[in-house]
Amino acid sequence: MAHTFPELPYAYDALEPYIDAKTMEVHYSKHHRTYFDKFIAAVKGTEYENQSIEAIFSQISSLAPAIRNNGGGYFNHIVYWNCMSPNGGGEPKGALAEAINKKYGSFAAFQDAFAQAAINTFGSGFAWLIVKEGEIEITSTSNQDNPLMDVAQVKGEPILALDVWEHAYYISYQNRRPEYINAWWNVVDWDAVAQNYQHAISA
Repeated sequence: MAHTFPELPYAYDALEPYIDAKTMEVHYSKHHRTYFDKFIAAVKGTEYENQSIEAIFSQISSLAPAIRNNGGGYFNHIVYWNCMSPNGGGEPKGALAEAINKKYGSFAAFQDAFAQAAINTFGSGFAWLIVKEGEIEITSTSNQDNPLMDVAQVKGEPILALDVWEHAYYISYQNRRPEYINAWWNVVDWDAVAQNYQHAISA
């Protein structure tokens, strides 16, 4: 089986006070788990059952909505979880920091641009930092789409994901998405993002 449901890399309360334990528990054990279960049900017995998720996304426009929506939900949350840490926050270092400064002028300018992409995502979706043709770029997608899908307006390798579905923040922040985004910077695992960046530029 090509697809498995990964363990959350930290305890439900590990990201408090920025993301509360109840949100994490429901988000991971209910929402993420449901996406995974429905994705597995959608591909079971088909030629896609043992294809990589990247291969599936590359042809998603021709596949059933259940595969697109649930496959996206399954994958996107893995990126989101793994870009956060109880030891997160601060600023990136090394090659990733250099790429951010080259593209956006400063880390603060990058933060503002990324936050605006997240704030301005209408309804539900994700904000992303991706690598496209060796360069970093900020983009966003609706619902559970992502930049690996052939339907994405901006395609690339995701290295950082921010979930802006209301279920990601509503218990603590209600409709205050900008407040959630500001808090989220305190748990971003820049070491993990830097590893994703190195993998993407060397692929």
